[in-house]
Amino acid sequence: MIRSIMLSDSLALDAAKASGTAAFSKFMAVLQLIADAAEPPTIARLTAASGYPRPTVYRIVGALIAEGLVVESARGGCYALGPRLMSLASRSWERSDLRVAAADALQTLRDATQETVHLAVRSGSEMVYVEKLESPHAVRMASRIGTRVTLYSSSVGKAYLSTLTPDARNALLQGIAFERFTPNTIVDRTALDAELDATRTRGYAEDREENEAQIFCYGSAIVGANGATLGCVSVSIPLFRKSATPLDTYVAPLREACRAIAAGMSPGTR
Repeated sequence: MIRSIMLSDSLALDAAKASGTAAFSKFMAVLQLIADAAEPPTIARLTAASGYPRPTVYRIVGALIAEGLVVESARGGCYALGPRLMSLASRSWERSDLRVAAADALQTLRDATQETVHLAVRSGSEMVYVEKLESPHAVRMASRIGTRVTLYSSSVGKAYLSTLTPDARNALLQGIAFERFTPNTIVDRTALDAELDATRTRGYAEDREENEAQIFCYGSAIVGANGATLGCVSVSIPLFRKSATPLDTYVAPLREACRAIAAGMSPGTR
């Protein structure tokens, strides 16, 4: 009898944990939709994008507002990220060992290339920019810190994938639905594998207008002393401004920056 009661309590606890996990996942999904939106979305847009019932979305947004993670826009009816979330993100970036170790090398790379530089890390099945240094030129990239890009269409994503073993690569790409962003986006798995093998051989990745039209990017991985990939760096160039000698102008300083960052992250060199 006692064992039966204990088993029943255990099952109830497991069910409660599962329910709590599902609820948290919904909260995060709605929060991510708000973060990724080009402009503050309405409840209707969040409902359509999430697939959740409208009352559920209302409840989630209300809870997020109560916690300061989301705010209602001045014009009303639209929602944006709140000050508390931005404060948490800022603290995370400020305390990131990788971001701190990369600061000088990224500055040197931006100054050497005169183009926009990104530092990215993998987040699930995407890459997320955790640092960005703007080009001093008038025409710049529209990206920002926190922007998420795909593994298969971005130079940082392809640089990351090229460092993985075939099994690890397959596991990461298996559940991804390939989307075409430009006519140049690689959406065929066989073609992508060939591209990643070529990337691994040459030591840097190329985004040939695959993620955004008229933007060419070079990417390289930051590989730590233990062989693990810590993150990736890219240089993004408007096509009309691209140098005729890209290996010297972009790739060489990019790879040197990644080596310098890796050295800064290694024990005994900091």
